[in-house]
Amino acid sequence: MEATEIRKIAALEDTHWWYRERRVLLARTLRKLGAPGRALDVGAAGGGNTRVLREHGWRPVAVEFCPDGAEVAKGRGLHVLRADARRLPVASRSMDLVTAFDVLEHIDEDYLAAAEIHRVLRLGGTALIAVPCDPKLWSMHDEAVHHVRRYTRETLLGVTEKAGFTVDELWSWNVLLRPVAALHRKRSTGSDLTELPPIVNAGLAAAVAVERYLPVRRLPGLSLVLRAHRTT
Repeated sequence: MEATEIRKIAALEDTHWWYRERRVLLARTLRKLGAPGRALDVGAAGGGNTRVLREHGWRPVAVEFCPDGAEVAKGRGLHVLRADARRLPVASRSMDLVTAFDVLEHIDEDYLAAAEIHRVLRLGGTALIAVPCDPKLWSMHDEAVHHVRRYTRETLLGVTEKAGFTVDELWSWNVLLRPVAALHRKRSTGSDLTELPPIVNAGLAAAVAVERYLPVRRLPGLSLVLRAHRTT
């Protein structure tokens, strides 16, 4: 992802409905795990999710390839490593948790990144991975943020199981707003990473928050979220 997009994320993530709800999703998932330990946030950008890990008692390290993202994360007081997700500078079996939100879709050799996530996890350690889904939703937004692909359930399962993971959960996210987003992206000429009027932002935040309480996780959405663990 380009430096300008990284800085957009850093500027928007504390207020933008998408990033706020994603942090809620991460926090809810963390509460289902055991006692916190060492965590690696791969593709951390400015460290928004890394901060969530820290707030929930984890000892996180942010991994970011882009120097601008790494600089922002360091400015937020986070421990940061500049590295490629395909070559993580971390010892094997040293992490209890690895998160990779919106990372794999940027990498041609996504299977190498998945294998590295598996390598650095201890036995029983957890991986949390989120990716954009459904190739039919491909748009200029994907081009603008340098996506290589969008995933289906089958392709995401394929790359993680090939890496050696046992998948615990796989669910859709941002289901209710999928029709709105699909229509918007047909007309879009670039990235969706823009500041919204407060009333629009609040309305979208309310709509996506409703999903927390509805049985929609098997329906088509805009993203897929996977929780898996290392067994070998």
